[in-house]
Amino acid sequence: MHKLRLNLAHAYMVLFLLYMIAPLVVMSGAAFNDSKLPSIVPWKGFTTHWFGEMIADQRMMLAFGNSLWVAVAVAVISILVGTASAILINSISGRVRTVVYGLMISTILIPGVVIGISTMILWTKMGNALGTEFFLFNPGLHLSVLGQVSYIAAMVMLLVLARLQSFDAGLEEAALDLGASHGQVMRRILLPHLYPALGAGAAISFFQSIENFNVTLFTRGGADTLTVYVFSKVRSGITPTINALALLLIMVTLVLAVIYE
Repeated sequence: MHKLRLNLAHAYMVLFLLYMIAPLVVMSGAAFNDSKLPSIVPWKGFTTHWFGEMIADQRMMLAFGNSLWVAVAVAVISILVGTASAILINSISGRVRTVVYGLMISTILIPGVVIGISTMILWTKMGNALGTEFFLFNPGLHLSVLGQVSYIAAMVMLLVLARLQSFDAGLEEAALDLGASHGQVMRRILLPHLYPALGAGAAISFFQSIENFNVTLFTRGGADTLTVYVFSKVRSGITPTINALALLLIMVTLVLAVIYE
């Protein structure tokens, strides 16, 4: 019976991995198929033509560049906001803790469409009320960053909070008794303990931003990101250049995962 359970567990693991990996393999294979349709059936021959087409597509490269800088900005701001929120929540108790925690978590539960529309309306109304043409109040990628941070920071907060549960508060008290300032305690004791959570939070923030569509669609103004570009290409027809770019992103992700491990 034990051997049967073990075999079933192994079979389930294999099927699960196939379920997760097979679509990526098929998608990646389309990048090397000499066909104008992004598929591997029918196979018309091996080619690397689509990688050249990808580089030559200036709009795609611009959209990809926009997605990268938005993702980096979201990751940096989310780490700062999420870490500060986690430290604050960890240091308070009672109803205040419950209220602050609930407010931060609620943003994860709100649909992306609502966040995108709300962000656009808020900043546009503020601009109209102040009577200014300052770019911050106009739709653009900067509003996409702010909209995404409003819920991605909560994910970072949860990771940091989980890490703080294993932190020994006595180390802070001992350092302060020995004459360390609060800044030194933060830099040399607390932050080193939080580095794994901060690294994981940065990765999650970056990739959550890269794949974001709903918030970006309503706040981007006239700028393109990769997800919005792919959505716009659905009407005119998607070519395997998208598969070529996706394959490169998968390879970069795998390399970074290996380095992190």
